[in-house]
Amino acid sequence: MPKNKSKGAVKKRFKITKSGKVRSSRPGRGHMHAAYDGSTSRKLRSGLILNKTFGDLIKAMM
Repeated sequence: MPKNKSKGAVKKRFKITKSGKVRSSRPGRGHMHAAYDGSTSRKLRSGLILNKTFGDLIKAMM
């Protein structure tokens, strides 16, 4: 069976950590942030580690 082509959008949005986990930024950071209070904005800054199921799917697309 041939290899899958890499998806450029996935390579741009996700990173693989040294231990093999998939890291991404949190959703909701695009625009319209006036309604957020400070704690919400700070929480959105931290990254997100995907669970194993979604991580495996993302790795297959990279």
